[in-house]
Amino acid sequence: MKTYSLYIDGQDVEGVGWTCVVDAAAFLDDKWAAFRLKRSVELGRAKPEGKQVIACCARGDAAHNDAAVQAAHRAQPGFAALPQAVRSQIVLEFNNEIVRRSGELIDILVAEGHPRRLATWEVSGMARGCDEDTVRWYEPQLHSTFETPEGKLELLRKPDGVVCVNPPQNAAGSNSGLGVLALLAGNTLVVKAPRSCPLSVFYVYREILAPILDRHGAPPGTLNIVSGNSSQILQGWVESPLVNDIVFFGDSPSGLKVGEACFSRGKKAILELAGNDGLVVWRDADLDAAARALEETFYGSGQICMVPKYAVVHPAVADEFFPVFLDRATKLAPGYPDEADVLLSPVLKIDKFVDFLAEARGAGADVLCGGNRVELDGSVSPTGMFCEPTVVRVDGLAVADSLSCVREETFFPLLPIVVPEPGTDAEILDRIIAFVNANRYGLRNSLWTGDDQVARRFAAEVSNGGQLRINASHIGFVSYISTHGGTGRTGGPYGELNYVGLRTTRYQGITWGDGNPRPLDDRVLLAQAGS
Repeated sequence: MKTYSLYIDGQDVEGVGWTCVVDAAAFLDDKWAAFRLKRSVELGRAKPEGKQVIACCARGDAAHNDAAVQAAHRAQPGFAALPQAVRSQIVLEFNNEIVRRSGELIDILVAEGHPRRLATWEVSGMARGCDEDTVRWYEPQLHSTFETPEGKLELLRKPDGVVCVNPPQNAAGSNSGLGVLALLAGNTLVVKAPRSCPLSVFYVYREILAPILDRHGAPPGTLNIVSGNSSQILQGWVESPLVNDIVFFGDSPSGLKVGEACFSRGKKAILELAGNDGLVVWRDADLDAAARALEETFYGSGQICMVPKYAVVHPAVADEFFPVFLDRATKLAPGYPDEADVLLSPVLKIDKFVDFLAEARGAGADVLCGGNRVELDGSVSPTGMFCEPTVVRVDGLAVADSLSCVREETFFPLLPIVVPEPGTDAEILDRIIAFVNANRYGLRNSLWTGDDQVARRFAAEVSNGGQLRINASHIGFVSYISTHGGTGRTGGPYGELNYVGLRTTRYQGITWGDGNPRPLDDRVLLAQAGS
């Protein structure tokens, strides 16, 4: 069993209590018994014995949170003074350790309830997001120098200061890793480990990153890890004059309110909110490859923001595509998270699953598979913790836009596949591009086509989303391209592909002169104006 204290100002600090982490498999076997065990350990009525209890993580209060912010504020000037090469090396060593210890980290995520395939994908994203190619790309973005007749010019991104990271409960450990990129720019960190799933965050930061910072002489307080009441911690960050940026993961209504609160206090909110990604299958697409990518919808039962949430399939190939995809969807079944082929997780928002599906049915959508709550063994049950992978066919983009399962983020395994109204290819393409761009969210979109002109039109005209994937895994990761970020209700008014190492900085230009103002000759100015 692992035990973690809070980590503040370079010291392990006792909290005011403990969060007991029970293996997710125990909840699947008997959720009430597992919950009773968890509470008994947290209240001191039982000892954390046996294989079911895998960790105890400290929780703190407002005073601990305030101490962490103050420590980060004190440490920031000293950490920013470290050479860029040292900060880059810290991130690269973190990347190396994530890769080296990926097996243990994957096991921790599985114990928190992530299916193994999902956990493996998450860890690969962590590694790719701060690999050497990406770090080397960052460096000239952070500091560039130019020699001109007027003297030397520098463009620098100066760190904002104290950056606080609020990761999501559905993928806390992997998403919290974005905070490491804020260190690259010279910021210091306060990271919250959610009480619902603190283990992976403590592991990533306390066991992997903290020793690396120590080896490179980072001041105490460069990294701080807190846990406790989420609303209290977040409110403390918003109100503290020492906090500069808040990286917030969560639903769009809550996140946009955080953004407003930060803006009114002169802080920067970096928002990673809901996603409603579209996947488009054109008439000449590789249908097997497109179906394989669309199956990514069901990672974690759809409870991942960056999986496809709806698909649009060209009417010329819809009848051919549906059997290919349904063959995949109907083979997915519940299971323990450590089983190799399992993708589905227990569904948290089952009520919305039922409501969205009923609305689609009422509007005439055809339910092609699924639609039921099921138990771990796949049997239909009104109290099942899982939902069957559910696919509905929606005919017409106009109808689709009226349905919640298309218009809003679905955080459950309900996939609407929209077949546009008949027309010429040019008309259909115009409608699809307009439909994708009208999405109020904007995380990722993807296109499957063999037509280079269609692909180029998408690339040129689809402005919605932080990423556009063409004939590629919708959820795949590559060097250079950030793993997160989007437009609209995904990222707020300043949303875009999110490079945290840049978003937590501000540009400054520096001119090194020799005292000579070198004004332009009046005749030159007049000649330029006349031209």
